[in-house]
Amino acid sequence: MRLSVPTALRIASASLLLMCASSQSLSALPAGPEHTTSSLSKEIIAYVFPQNRVLGANEVNVRQMTRINYAFANIKDGEIVEGFAHDAENFAILNTLKRSNPTLKILVSVGGWTWSGGFSDAALTSRSRERFISSAVRFIERYKLDGLDIDWEYPGQPGSGNTFRPEDKKNYTLLLAELRQRFDKEQTRLHRRLYTSIATGASARFLENTEMAKVQNYVDTVNLMTYDFYVGGPSTGHDAPLFRNSADPKHVSADLSVTAYEQAGVPARKIVLGLPFYGRSWGEVANKNHGLFQPGKAAKGVHFSYPELPDLLATGFLRHWDAEASVPYLYNPQTHIFVTYEDPQSIATKCKYVMDRKLRGIMFWEYSNDNTGILLKAVHAGLTPPPSSATSDGD
Repeated sequence: MRLSVPTALRIASASLLLMCASSQSLSALPAGPEHTTSSLSKEIIAYVFPQNRVLGANEVNVRQMTRINYAFANIKDGEIVEGFAHDAENFAILNTLKRSNPTLKILVSVGGWTWSGGFSDAALTSRSRERFISSAVRFIERYKLDGLDIDWEYPGQPGSGNTFRPEDKKNYTLLLAELRQRFDKEQTRLHRRLYTSIATGASARFLENTEMAKVQNYVDTVNLMTYDFYVGGPSTGHDAPLFRNSADPKHVSADLSVTAYEQAGVPARKIVLGLPFYGRSWGEVANKNHGLFQPGKAAKGVHFSYPELPDLLATGFLRHWDAEASVPYLYNPQTHIFVTYEDPQSIATKCKYVMDRKLRGIMFWEYSNDNTGILLKAVHAGLTPPPSSATSDGD
């Protein structure tokens, strides 16, 4: 959710990321007719977060994705409930889009950073889990959805000041196991597959507080949130580095997280790599190393949409490419503002990583942050095999 920021940062940040789209990044887009999702062997999962508004009839380009995770449903008295006033209308709109892509799956994502406070109680006992799961079945049937995405942030951790317990570790497993068991029964009655997925933290602490080797048995995908590595704090850094920069004081990267999950027992075929469709900025950053890994004042928690950021190359911003981390960043040596973000070049590199590591696909947060479609096109192009090799890899 968008927060207010200081004027200097707002002016600069409300202008940055589109520059790469308006210059060399546009050249990275696929030429010719768009492929349809029928040629995809990987998942492309879009988190769609309209909040208190009704989606436009043609707002979401479902022809370039395999799944939508609608965010968010809430938890009230141990049951899943609608999160926003227009959820029913939006589910109806999304279901009509299956006419354009009959293979599209629509899941509801429950929880998130703000609404994970009810998970620990809901997962605590067999009775509370049954109550939660029964409400999920009713919710899915009411809105003709294809499954449930559990975004518990986080088991065994307070997250945004939430209730948490040591028992969350085993109860997380039990909740997902019992959810899968109930869905197996319900999909026979409903005559359609019901999917389960989880959004998971990219840190070692998340793995320490879960039993991922067991959990992975009960979900179709593990949507790994390999972003927000640098959310705020006193130093600049990459929001979503693919590889670790040797100078990074945090020693973080998507690659390290993927490797840790595999070592924890999650097979590559279930891991979905997360991308941010937004940027973050810091002000008062000294002109050293082009502002990277330098002290600064972050606009904490602020997301900037890709199309909101017009070209500032002519006003002093310079684009830099971190060859070690395989991500871009921007720095203005006059205003001392640093920006971390994603662009088509970094997305292409991450798509190649997904293909090379035989991961399940890519997910991104969130769709409305790029209404130009530039970033989604880059994902689709990167995961679409050439016509001669468009065969299933068994995932």
